[in-house]
Amino acid sequence: MKNFLNRAIAAYIGFAIGDAFGATTEFMTPNEIRSKYGVLRDIVGGGWLNLKPGEVTDDTGLCLALGNSILYAGGYDTVAAAESFVEWMKSKPVDIGNSTRLGILRYMKKKILYANVDEYSAGNGGLMRVLPLIIYSKGDVNVAIEMAQDQSRITHNNQLSDTAIGIYCHVLNELLLSGDKLSALKVASDCIKKHHVFSFSRYKGENSGYVVDTLRSVLHFYFDGNGFEDTLISTVNNGGDADTIGALTGALAGATYGVDAIPKRWVKKINKQLLSLISLQTILLVGGDSEKNMLILS
Repeated sequence: MKNFLNRAIAAYIGFAIGDAFGATTEFMTPNEIRSKYGVLRDIVGGGWLNLKPGEVTDDTGLCLALGNSILYAGGYDTVAAAESFVEWMKSKPVDIGNSTRLGILRYMKKKILYANVDEYSAGNGGLMRVLPLIIYSKGDVNVAIEMAQDQSRITHNNQLSDTAIGIYCHVLNELLLSGDKLSALKVASDCIKKHHVFSFSRYKGENSGYVVDTLRSVLHFYFDGNGFEDTLISTVNNGGDADTIGALTGALAGATYGVDAIPKRWVKKINKQLLSLISLQTILLVGGDSEKNMLILS
């Protein structure tokens, strides 16, 4: 369990790093990035949200909100998850996706937990916040998928989103258990044999918030990368929905290469309190008494 915890912390920090790094190039094309930065190698902030260097977006914010809901409720609960999203939105985050906003507002106003099944809501907003659930499941991937798909349906009730979540849960779960990239590749390949639309073997740079593009991009850059730094630089310099794609890729790379592989110059850009909160939440999700957890988080 110690190795699982260490990989989980590295994954969560990698997620936040990818979020902050990718926020700079979000919605930019690769040509626009090359024109402005050459190759972006450092966390510099800016971007369309005009963030401070190291500032994170809704990706990390929603992960932390969902993780805290588990700790306060003493386990995963759909209502607790929805309430945590409401509190997060009330905190006036720097960004929030349209489907996510609508889903949270629906719950706030009507107490309707799940969005209507919608073939047009196949965004990545439900996928991007599954990390704490995979950590909390501690290797039981079927439990992780059940929780992850359930919370996604609050805002993104779509079969493609469900499938993408299932594939990502399988891959990251394998990495948290083993740290073995080849084993994770086999897991991904087995999943894609059943769901060909997510194949990344012929990836051509698609990088949008459409959940199919997002997952294909994540898997391509992770499996094509060589080390944490190389992987993240390639990912964010592809632009598009770079904060979410960077975060999801960063979690896979963190679980694989460990905290020590994350460039210290990047870690120093992230708020120390945020890094402490990530580490604490991860420790508590992996194990601990729920009453003590509530005291620590209050």
